[in-house]
Amino acid sequence: MTGEDVFAAWREAMVVEQIERRGIRNPRVLEAFRRIPRHEFVPPALRSRAYDDGPLPIGKGQTISQPFIVALMTSLLQLQGDEKVLEVGTGSGYQAAILSVLAKWVYTIERHEVLAQRAKATFERLGLKNITVICGDGSLGYPEAAPYQGIIVTAAAAAPPPPLLEQLDEGGRLVIPIGDYMGQVLQVWTKEKGRVDYEDILPVSFVPLRGRFGWSPQAWERFEEDDSEAEQ
Repeated sequence: MTGEDVFAAWREAMVVEQIERRGIRNPRVLEAFRRIPRHEFVPPALRSRAYDDGPLPIGKGQTISQPFIVALMTSLLQLQGDEKVLEVGTGSGYQAAILSVLAKWVYTIERHEVLAQRAKATFERLGLKNITVICGDGSLGYPEAAPYQGIIVTAAAAAPPPPLLEQLDEGGRLVIPIGDYMGQVLQVWTKEKGRVDYEDILPVSFVPLRGRFGWSPQAWERFEEDDSEAEQ
């Protein structure tokens, strides 16, 4: 078997054992995870662990989330294929790549220039043409392309940033982890007739959302900015 054959076998096992067996059976979501090569989004030194059942460091104190959590958050958006989606926290780019298979267009915001550029290069290498990468404060959203039918936040906030709720379209869904370093809950916020409501899904663990409507370093000191070997 070639290296790509090995990765393909690992990817199929990931889909079946980590995602489908845990209850996520939407055919479109499963196909997206079969299509997108997760190993392209992790540091070369960690590619042998790309399909492990857990998160991995990608540098700058950030991680690529556990495959099941990426699949769960994706499925909670309930995408049909014609949506405009905003992602806050590009990180490795893996979540945005999955969304690009399922939505019409994806806007993804990353505050670290090095991660934003790395993700953009990966998208280009894989031929993913319906993703716009923005470097900036994700807690402010991206009003230039609003409203969004789906918004997904891949970092924990104390509460949904008001700009994101404002930029959520009528009938849209916002998936976001809410809490601090002591504990977080994944929530789905929906907007109906101008009113918003939420549902708790399950406990999760994410890095902190930074920015104007995020956590300050003083309020969340568990995660340090670093230049670890994961960046190599």
